Amino acid sequence: MSHLGIGYVRTTPAAGGVMSQPQFDDWLDACRLDQTIRVERRSLEELDNWSVDPATGNIGHSSGRFFTVEGVEVNNHDGSIRHWEQPIINQPEVGIQGLLVKEFDGVLHCLMQAKVEPGNFGGVQLSPTVQATRSNYTGVHGGRTVPYVPYFQAGARHRVVCDVRQSEQGAWCYRKHNRYKIVHVTDPVEVLDGFCWLTVRQLHELLAVPDLMNWASRSVLACLPFSGDTVTAVPGPETGDAALPMAEVLSWITEVRCRSDVEMRLIPLRDAGLWSMRDGAIEHESGCFFRVAGFEVWAGRREVAHWSQPMLEAPSLGLNGLLVKRINGVLHAYLHARVEAGFVDVVELGPTVQCTPDNYSWLPAAARPPLMDTLLSAPADRIRFDVIHSEEGGRFYHARNRYLVVELDDDYPLPEHGDYRWMSLRQLGILIRHSHYVNVQARSLLACVRGLAGLG
Repeated sequence: MSHLGIGYVRTTPAAGGVMSQPQFDDWLDACRLDQTIRVERRSLEELDNWSVDPATGNIGHSSGRFFTVEGVEVNNHDGSIRHWEQPIINQPEVGIQGLLVKEFDGVLHCLMQAKVEPGNFGGVQLSPTVQATRSNYTGVHGGRTVPYVPYFQAGARHRVVCDVRQSEQGAWCYRKHNRYKIVHVTDPVEVLDGFCWLTVRQLHELLAVPDLMNWASRSVLACLPFSGDTVTAVPGPETGDAALPMAEVLSWITEVRCRSDVEMRLIPLRDAGLWSMRDGAIEHESGCFFRVAGFEVWAGRREVAHWSQPMLEAPSLGLNGLLVKRINGVLHAYLHARVEAGFVDVVELGPTVQCTPDNYSWLPAAARPPLMDTLLSAPADRIRFDVIHSEEGGRFYHARNRYLVVELDDDYPLPEHGDYRWMSLRQLGILIRHSHYVNVQARSLLACVRGLAGLG
């Protein structure tokens, strides 16, 4: 794998950190043996404690908590597809994606968790210190408590490195956001079973392993401030070498939001056109996009050992692709200001291309992302990162995307488009410290690009 030549400083001690790579491999193997999970398909109408409302078709839990699956109607008057309806997850509660960081011998480490989710591809994946919905960490499920949560709650006496609300998958979740909080500790921390300290360098290297670093780990890692290209516990200043000043970037995002003529509203799930119940699941008549399916789960090491739930299932592999190049000697990424049905503020910055290629067998040609072919046809010597990662495994079943980074020549021409801009990685990092600017796919790709540093 090629690298981008970004300087990488102070992130790995000579001794390799608290846990060496062989020790990590053994630890992960032990966690996989310990955290077994069994998942079996069930009809949506047969799920314990879940029901399909006969009046609306909406799917909900008997407690009234966790989430519901409803319909959403979208009118995007400026888009290539002007109108559509679809199922969507509605989960208004705010969860915690929390990361404890601590220095050992002057090197920053992160406390990571080996966590299995019912929708994970391949079982156990690396999660942040805490990854929990409000329903889970307040004990609605009646199971065991979520460890380390007090570090991230009000009154905890530790230095806060980052604390921001970020959106989740806006195409599948309605206005869903979580609290991303990074806390720097200096006191000793008990390392429980299934947890370990890893250096930031180690985490970046593990991003090259398919289906290992889960979506929350990638996203929270992108929120970790960098000073220049150095991992730190405090943010650094912006440089003046970006293609656009930060004020112009913010003005462009505001302009796109203001001119985007988009209306979104929740509707009864039964009123979502072209979607219907078939063989116990809800799917689109084309067989594309995704399906809402039911599952029964047995997981002995989770807070609850047995439960049933619906999940959104992806039928094919998605693509999250990023074009990068150097402008004024500084690496920039080509970001797309995109509309998604579930965004709180209409538009967020996404990758250059974010799509499921197989969907275009049904969608009109005008909907095809304009730069998808540029990414997919890139010669091997221009590909800087190429790996398949899993998405959220608590609500999505085997949702996976190809994360692809392609570096263009400095003088490579791209067509002018009002919804795309070149931004430096530093600018992207600054925006991530604020809510609802950078979507979860772009945050993952930023972590991947940073992870290329020092690997060549």
